[in-house]
Amino acid sequence: MTGMLFIILLANAVVVSENEPTQPQPERGGQESEEFRSIDSALVHMTEDKVFQLINASLSFQWARRFCRTQFSVLTVKETPEDEEGALLLLRESRLQEPIWVIDPNQPLIRESVAVSKQYQVLRTLSFSLESTEGHARLGTRFPPLQAVSVCVRIQWDLRHNQVSTIFSYAASVFINEFQLRGRADGADGQVLLALIVHGHHCPYKASFPNDGEWHQVCVSWRNSDALWVIYVDGEMRDTGTETDPTREIHGEGIFIVGQDQDSFGGDFTEPFVGNITDLNVWDVVLEEDQIQTLKACWPLENQDALFSWNSQNLTLHPDVKEVPANIYCPGILRQRARDECDVLEGWTSHIYSKQPCSKELPFICRTSKKRYLIMKELKEAQSSHPSPFMSHLMQDSGDSQVMDEPLAGITWVQASHLLNVSRQALSETREPLEPTDVLSLVQILSRAAEVSTLANKSQPAVELLSQHFLTVADNIVSSDNARMWNVVKEVASGPMSVVRSIDRMVTNLNSLLIADRDSVQIQSDNIRLQVQKRNLGEASASSNFCGPHSENNTGLDCISLSSQQMEELHSNGFREVTLLNTWYGSLHQLLNTEENITMSPDVSDGTQRYLGTVLGSAVISSTVLGDGQPISMPVHFQLQHITQNPIGFLYEPMCAFWDFNLMPEDGGSWSSYGCEVLSAQEDSTTCSCNHTTNFALLLQIYEVERSPEDEKALQMLTFIGCGISLCGLILTLILFTAVGVPKSDRTTVHKNLIVALAVAQLLLMFSDWASTNHEACMLVTALLHLFFMASFSWMLVEGLLLWSKVVSVNISEERRMRFYYALGWGLPVVIVTVTLTISLNKYKADNHCWLNIESDIIWAFVGPVLSVLAVNTVVLCRVVMVTVSSAQRRAKMLSPSTASKLHTFDLTWAATRPVLILLPVLGLTWLCGVLVHTSVVVAYIFIILNAFQGLYIFLVYAVYNSEVRNAIKRIQEKRKALSFTNCSQPIGFLPSQRTPAAFWAQSMPTPSSLESSEISSPITSTTSSSLVFRNESFRKNSFVSFSLKPTSGNQVVELTAFKPSGC
Repeated sequence: MTGMLFIILLANAVVVSENEPTQPQPERGGQESEEFRSIDSALVHMTEDKVFQLINASLSFQWARRFCRTQFSVLTVKETPEDEEGALLLLRESRLQEPIWVIDPNQPLIRESVAVSKQYQVLRTLSFSLESTEGHARLGTRFPPLQAVSVCVRIQWDLRHNQVSTIFSYAASVFINEFQLRGRADGADGQVLLALIVHGHHCPYKASFPNDGEWHQVCVSWRNSDALWVIYVDGEMRDTGTETDPTREIHGEGIFIVGQDQDSFGGDFTEPFVGNITDLNVWDVVLEEDQIQTLKACWPLENQDALFSWNSQNLTLHPDVKEVPANIYCPGILRQRARDECDVLEGWTSHIYSKQPCSKELPFICRTSKKRYLIMKELKEAQSSHPSPFMSHLMQDSGDSQVMDEPLAGITWVQASHLLNVSRQALSETREPLEPTDVLSLVQILSRAAEVSTLANKSQPAVELLSQHFLTVADNIVSSDNARMWNVVKEVASGPMSVVRSIDRMVTNLNSLLIADRDSVQIQSDNIRLQVQKRNLGEASASSNFCGPHSENNTGLDCISLSSQQMEELHSNGFREVTLLNTWYGSLHQLLNTEENITMSPDVSDGTQRYLGTVLGSAVISSTVLGDGQPISMPVHFQLQHITQNPIGFLYEPMCAFWDFNLMPEDGGSWSSYGCEVLSAQEDSTTCSCNHTTNFALLLQIYEVERSPEDEKALQMLTFIGCGISLCGLILTLILFTAVGVPKSDRTTVHKNLIVALAVAQLLLMFSDWASTNHEACMLVTALLHLFFMASFSWMLVEGLLLWSKVVSVNISEERRMRFYYALGWGLPVVIVTVTLTISLNKYKADNHCWLNIESDIIWAFVGPVLSVLAVNTVVLCRVVMVTVSSAQRRAKMLSPSTASKLHTFDLTWAATRPVLILLPVLGLTWLCGVLVHTSVVVAYIFIILNAFQGLYIFLVYAVYNSEVRNAIKRIQEKRKALSFTNCSQPIGFLPSQRTPAAFWAQSMPTPSSLESSEISSPITSTTSSSLVFRNESFRKNSFVSFSLKPTSGNQVVELTAFKPSGC
């Protein structure tokens, strides 16, 4: 056919044909960057970075999108300046007056292959029992006087009840029977008859619905202007009239009761309803018939506010009335797509956008990048001058066929069969590798053949043969031998997932013909396996499971499954039959593992590894579910084998993902993990769960391991040992504070609370691994760790504030200050933990250990407050150091005014600053190393040493080198020594005189206090007890005896009692 098929194929792809004019067209608007060319029925406009093609063939919105996709382009975008300018220029050039399709970027694209998940909607239902005569519900709405009213309700009548019942009643204080709806069962006709009461006037029982135990919608309306009343049943008007008093409105301030008649205002119930009621809504207008139809289809009314809405839950229920969920059939949901409206640009004279039904056929403009356009042009010219071996065979085998020149919206069975057959034959005859233009042409052939018409009465073998040819051509395109070609055409084609999309489209079209008289069919090629399976749903529907073929490298299978529970839910929702379309692709990972294809963000790392990138690490498996012929989406589980194993020094972290064609549509889609999660991960496989059906795979995030297993084990051992030593130090410190009688003060109280919080936190941390096997215990340990570590940092903040109040400024009493400290130290952590658990219970805990989930924002419930504490304590410490240094310098100048004593000034400054700097671990500032812990394993060791041994440091600072503790211990030792001396001595009485034997006495002076005890030290006053110290030469060397001197009134007479050693 002298290259006709080749020319038509490339004309569709490149939008430039062989009869392109050689002379340039006149310039438009003086812009040298713009080009206009007439190409068959198309007009092209080129800007600096985009190319627009006007397609005069009118198609529906969906077909327009599909056509642009086959051209490796997209529809123009609404309200985008560059797209709008290009579209208007093309419309003016063509003088086209019709609207054109555009895409709204702010609205999600309509999914072609995924419809609604259910035909039914679950609503809250009131159940009125046959055994109760008092059951009722009262609306909590205040009703004004009504000139008109409409009430719609869904009713399920109890088949056992055959008495007159009141569905609802509205009574005013001045008139009881204002507005009522009654019903009674007619046993002869099997109907439930309905009657309306307005102003006490009882209308006849004429409107009805079948007494079949099913749900039925009833709407009643009335207006005062002409006394018209109407009753609708299941969207159709069943009765109407004007036999009411038109002289007045319905009184306001009444009581609306559901399920009972009111013989008095709000009471004396006599006609109970038996059955179920739901979806009751009240308006103060008369609803039109189209609004009734809208409500029947389960759509909300637009621009119409209700007096009472069922969703408001403003109801008071009698104890006999029970709330139960119910599945309500919504016939309009499956027809909703036909009602969808799509955006259009009105014409070349204005920038006006409007809505048109998506099924309407209109022209459209396809937009692509200039780079893609030029590459396609270059490939086309190269192929024109030197056809590839495959294209030569294709032209030779095709004869005179011009199938690609057929109408755009669809292809006949004969055309699709012939196109696939010659393509398969040309592929089998071609021994050379495919060239880039061959891949693009075959992608277009598959995209076009996937739209084959299913109206033809074809035998099942013919349908299966066409499907087999389709898979054979697709298998050749996605073969690993063509990986280099896909990399060449990646700037033009949307990648190998476009082949997957064509297969999905083909099998969705042909599934009913493939399984016309059987329950299952399977078609397989080297890299693709396809299964179509039909199931009849029942009460005990079995699960569905589909697996790919065995692989030489993997001992396991790639499988996807739907649970029996999901099948039973479909049956309970009214579906009778389900068709499962499953496909497995084994070679796509070799075509998609380029950096440009996968741009997933890495998971949060703890610093043990460095993120390198993400690759496709498994086969691709897909599932589509058709319920009674309608595409539905439902949760699935799948298990995929890892194609790549972890090399030494690297770690692969699996991520469950799916290909979303609506992400970056011009590029053909992208990977997404939304709605998917890892259920379990083994060394060679991963099991996932996703809440929808589509094409799934495993993405492996590659990390370079920066810490060896030996370092990890050493750090864990060092942490455990440090926490153990710290715990012992904290316990000893607390015991010393309690047992030795350290004087009470706000400082010691703060110390004790910090010690308790740290001790409990480190105790929980040491034993947290033991709780990781039990979910509930691990959740409890996580919450307690969160609480006590938060409390530890809160009390570290209190330590900083206390230091500030002691050194910088004092402006609050100790009693009020301690109440604030307790609220900050314990109250704030409790609030943070409680709020975090309340808003994110399911995401609170990490998957593999008992700590907060670092892969979500939950970790900021700990990191945020900790960083705030460290920031405040850093400011406090800097300010305290400044004040201390300034004070030391002033003292130095007072003691040595000469400038020659700079060394003495430095000594005083360092002596004043050193006690402040040793408080760094107490204030928690060593935790700042955690910010850099991921940079080096050395920093990790430093961080562990500084913080795991924090308790030991506190023991040294607060106990061993604390002057208050040491003085308390010294007093205890002196008391014990004095007691021991008393027990082993005999008393000798004497009176003091000036001729006392050689001895000396001195009044004991207080030892210099450190920073820990400076604020409680005070000089000895006249009321303070003094002591005398004697050294007796007859005692052992350097033996001292201490005596107390207590001042008395009057003449002070001191009687001393000495003790003579006797065998001591």
